[in-house]
Amino acid sequence: MASRDIYPIGQQDFKILRENGALYVDKTQFIDKLVNSQSQYYFLARPRRFGKSLFLSTLRYFFEGERQLFKGLHIDSTDWGWEKYPVLYIDLNSGEYSKPNNLDVVIDNLLNKWEEKYGVNNNDRTDTDISTRFGNIIASVHSATGKQVVILVDEYDKPLIKNLDREGFEDYREKLAALYSNFKSCAQHIRMVFLTGVSRFSKLSVFSDMNNLKDITFSNEFADICGITEQELSDHFKFGITELAEEYSISIEEAQARLKKNYDGYRFAATGSDIYNPWSILNCFSGKKISFYWNETGFPSIVAKALKRVNADLAEYFDTYCSESDLKGLDLTDPNPIALMYQTGYLTIKEFDRELNMYHLGIPNEEVKDGLINVLIPYYARYKSEADAAKVKDMIKWIKLGRPDDFMRSVQTYFAGVSYKLKMENENNFQNAFFLVTNLLGLETNAEVETSDGRIDMLIKTTRYIYIIELKYDKSAEEALAQINSMRYDRPYRDDHRKIIKIGVNFSSKTRTIEDWLIEEEG
Repeated sequence: MASRDIYPIGQQDFKILRENGALYVDKTQFIDKLVNSQSQYYFLARPRRFGKSLFLSTLRYFFEGERQLFKGLHIDSTDWGWEKYPVLYIDLNSGEYSKPNNLDVVIDNLLNKWEEKYGVNNNDRTDTDISTRFGNIIASVHSATGKQVVILVDEYDKPLIKNLDREGFEDYREKLAALYSNFKSCAQHIRMVFLTGVSRFSKLSVFSDMNNLKDITFSNEFADICGITEQELSDHFKFGITELAEEYSISIEEAQARLKKNYDGYRFAATGSDIYNPWSILNCFSGKKISFYWNETGFPSIVAKALKRVNADLAEYFDTYCSESDLKGLDLTDPNPIALMYQTGYLTIKEFDRELNMYHLGIPNEEVKDGLINVLIPYYARYKSEADAAKVKDMIKWIKLGRPDDFMRSVQTYFAGVSYKLKMENENNFQNAFFLVTNLLGLETNAEVETSDGRIDMLIKTTRYIYIIELKYDKSAEEALAQINSMRYDRPYRDDHRKIIKIGVNFSSKTRTIEDWLIEEEG
């Protein structure tokens, strides 16, 4: 089998990947930039399944001097001397971390391994705290090898992310802070520290104590360090694109368009490239099937809980502006939902407004949109995919056929299933739930649409119809429809060839469903 056919799904060890002849998108030009920089400490945040672990593994074998693995890659053509450095690799990605002592076991195993490997004397380990032991290891390894130590930390924040809303979180924070404090105190023994993670926690000592830490998360220079660019997709995956096109009996161009729609759209810097999700791309080509693979790797419930806690207007959160400082720092005690959504990959940079010095954020692609909506719906309305499949299918059919009364009847039945625990206690929750349901249908839905006369609650467009919907809570459908007409919400669309359908909707807190609606059609 040709090397281009071997897709290294889930393979995070650079050495195994290269020895097996698997496809590798060369990212070693970024290693060249790192080692020729004056910085000693680096931090990179990217969402899960974006290749952080593989890049860190690549760094490991590079510093360990295994040049044969890099044959034909960019770094092999440089004047790097390929001297060997001792590497302390801290992998926190695979730990379970349901209890604080789980972290103790992981750290203790690492320290024991290094002490034995490098002959570090620690006769009374039980009375020595982890910070002291780690510092002793760093200094001893430097002394024994004559080389400064390279420290690589994979998913430095995994124990924190897993326990943000759990009791005992502070224990995790203190233990990690003690471990990482050696990065500053042992600076003379260290060649490089490179940490990866999902979030940058603003009050963790690794960031507050290290003034010279270089955060490359938003760097234009390192924007493409993880993930797959459009050019890399074209250069390395021609065979996979061809196979996909043949499988679906479509053209190469259509296959590329589908890949872009579903997996592209991530951006991590002001002038960075659009990035494809590598996990989804590899799975798609391996199985020759376009599906939503990233969603299957899990959803951090803390995101949904944060959105619900602040009573977020989801339409605004899905299309918003934010400063870099807001996105970088994450308060451990009260995480900002927008920062959480960005750092976990559910929002990404669409563009950078230099005049405002702010990032325009939005949902990257269809895969993320599907995962986000399906996970959030239970926080606003009960959702069971199997039971509701028929209802969802009916909603799509009625709205595309221009039968608004049948559509509203299906939506009413859907909302009738909302449980008491998840009841929509205010107008904001009702609007969010309605917005999520219509997005779930794959319809072109916009909320809080600005007009010269006011704001349209919900605007849905199909190829033949434009639906203008006003949502009321414990009022009346008559009042909702009257507002559409009095505020002339239809005026911007009167020259459109599509038929305009106005729907006034009222939700009852007493019956916990849509109580009534009125419809008026134009044209």
